[in-house]
Amino acid sequence: MPDALLRALDITIGRRVDSLLAGDYRSTLHGDGTELAQVRPYVPGDDVRLIDWNVTARTLEPHVRVHLAERVLVTWLVLDASPSMHFGTADRRKADVAEGVAVAVGHVATRRGNRLGAVTFGDANPRSLPPRQGRVGLLGLLAALRDEGDGEAGGATSLGEAIDRAGALARQRALVVLVSDFRGPLDWRRPLLALAGRHDVVAVEIRDPREQELPNMGELWLVDPETGRQLRVDTRSAKLRARFAAAAAAERDEVAATLAALGVRHVVLSTAGEWLRPLTVFLRRRKR
Repeated sequence: MPDALLRALDITIGRRVDSLLAGDYRSTLHGDGTELAQVRPYVPGDDVRLIDWNVTARTLEPHVRVHLAERVLVTWLVLDASPSMHFGTADRRKADVAEGVAVAVGHVATRRGNRLGAVTFGDANPRSLPPRQGRVGLLGLLAALRDEGDGEAGGATSLGEAIDRAGALARQRALVVLVSDFRGPLDWRRPLLALAGRHDVVAVEIRDPREQELPNMGELWLVDPETGRQLRVDTRSAKLRARFAAAAAAERDEVAATLAALGVRHVVLSTAGEWLRPLTVFLRRRKR
């Protein structure tokens, strides 16, 4: 995805999700702020500058205004950059969808003073970027990931390690968005349980149709892009194709059930067809 296409995608996403999660964060804490939370009777020690004179005049009793504390929302993007993300047999690669999701999250997470941090995993050079305002850093990260796509692979993906790293970096309560195909061992159950206990976590799973069913194309060599393991299969066998589809569906069901049990919101995007509309619908439902 060239830089010009990324910026054009940013504009398109901005038009679609400007009304969704526009970077606003309403704090549940009382303190300094501009939004009124309540008016209550004055007690010794209150700041006299907060006295509401209109209410005081009507009730003949001093009252003070209490505001909602303004807090900055910090969002952490945990992005899968493993070799399996460079697979794609439909309209695009899984990595392309992940880049689009990152731009969408960056668009809504860096407005009005809110900040975005990023953690990557699965490649030879995992990164951790501290939270900062603006989408310039996000576009630079995506460009770096694109440049590293043809480089040295990082081996088997460890989503659990990335979640541990994100949890250690996210010290204040934050929104954590996991963008991955969730392929590989389920070593992320315990780290994700700890993370979801302290933060609001959203899982964005990216799939390709050929990962769910085999086409009838004769004998094929299947290669695991992360481990290099090879397997020869005869896709002319209807029984084999049915077993493959059943096993793939069971694996995805296990991932979905695990995320639901951990209280993590989950959306599935595909490399086939439109991915932005399902993401927008998910964000709108989550906002409500």
